[in-house]
Amino acid sequence: MRGMHKQQGISLVGLILTLAVLGVLGVLGMKIVPTYSEYRAISSAIVTAKGAGSTPKEIMTSFDKSAEVGYITAITGRDLIIEREEGGLEVSFAYDKKIPLVGPASLLLEYAGTTSKSGVAAAKPKPEQ
Repeated sequence: MRGMHKQQGISLVGLILTLAVLGVLGVLGMKIVPTYSEYRAISSAIVTAKGAGSTPKEIMTSFDKSAEVGYITAITGRDLIIEREEGGLEVSFAYDKKIPLVGPASLLLEYAGTTSKSGVAAAKPKPEQ
């Protein structure tokens, strides 16, 4: 009886379920990471555009140039919200990214950012109906 030990480890079914969960998380991560990377590029581009322009038109043009170089396709310079705040122009953006998953299921990510010191992004304009 000395050689009888309780076996420890994961069963085949447990291994399959664990790999399935890790696979689903991996696929989800591969779909989310590019959108987050684009969001970070947009955040950086609005800071650069704000510094490069003193009028809304110059800011939009500068953003469009940065977007072309940075492979930003989610928004354009026309989608930026430019407001005068505390004597200067502040640039904000807000957009939704819908990622299809399986069948009718999808994941909606809502991204927003601003150059304002308050950190509150301007409200996204509602589409006309």
